Amino acid sequence: MDVPLWLWLAVLGLIVTMLAVDLFAHRRAHVIGVREAAAWSAMWVAIGVGFGAWVWSSYGAELGQQYFAGYLIEKSLAVDNVFVWAIIFTFFAVPRELQHRVLFLGVLGALVLRGAFIAAGAAVIDAFSAVLYVFAAFLLWTGVQMIRTRDAHVDPSRSRVVRWFRRAVPMTDAYHGQRFLVRRAGVVLATPLLLVLVLVEVTDVVFAVDSIPAIFAVTSEPFLVFTANAFALLGLRAMYFLLADLMHRFVYLKLGLALVLVWVGVKMALQVDVYKIPTPVSLSVIAVLIAGAVVASLWRTHGQAAHALPAPSEPPFRVASEAEQAEVEPLWRTRRPEHEPSR
Repeated sequence: MDVPLWLWLAVLGLIVTMLAVDLFAHRRAHVIGVREAAAWSAMWVAIGVGFGAWVWSSYGAELGQQYFAGYLIEKSLAVDNVFVWAIIFTFFAVPRELQHRVLFLGVLGALVLRGAFIAAGAAVIDAFSAVLYVFAAFLLWTGVQMIRTRDAHVDPSRSRVVRWFRRAVPMTDAYHGQRFLVRRAGVVLATPLLLVLVLVEVTDVVFAVDSIPAIFAVTSEPFLVFTANAFALLGLRAMYFLLADLMHRFVYLKLGLALVLVWVGVKMALQVDVYKIPTPVSLSVIAVLIAGAVVASLWRTHGQAAHALPAPSEPPFRVASEAEQAEVEPLWRTRRPEHEPSR
């Protein structure tokens, strides 16, 4: 696939523009409702599908199908990521009006990290094609482990990242609006929102370890790997506000995702020296597995209403009072010249 430099720059420009539009639209902290989340989700999906249609028409059906296979894998795995975010936000009692800022920066960091992972993965595969066997074995192992632990959930209270952060970084025990850092009594302190952001970034790194090898199983084109990842990630924030309260209904989703990882692991192992499964077949299997898991889940939980996850009886953090907010000093101070007397 011959991708000129101007096309890379155009795609990056589109991504930056859409991020800026999203940031401007949500510049003020507010609770995002289902209707607003649905509208944004529809827009992001339309952009991702529209880009895939452009790839199909410009580069042919084979590369178009590879993009859609990768996009479907990343979008599906992202749903599991969304549910982990819901658990994190609920455990730390993050006010809903502050969650979008964390997710925006989290997705921005994920785009950068995944871009680096994709570049490294492409270089390694190009230099050592046998590494595909390692990726395939890892995907198979991950899929089997996911099947075995499909009913388990993340427990933030046992997170080593949380324990390390609270030991190493001085922090407050209260949220101060959208601030990640505050200065109080001359000391700069992290707010719980920064801890939540760090945890969100770490969880995305964990998910990237699965998703990047998975997408390389359906396409070896770095341009398609990056764009499928990027357009799937851009819609994660809206997807979170749309699906977070429906987590209890997707009872078979993790099983479906596990079977997808097993499938792409088998595909990757075979394509090295045995047999390259046609892209249309691979795309169809992935679509059937994901659609089947979603439909079976919704059928099994028919009649259950949307509801938020149960919050802990004693959350580890709280919202700062007005008096505490008033004690916050400017974060950045300008130093007074030494010869200037104090007043």
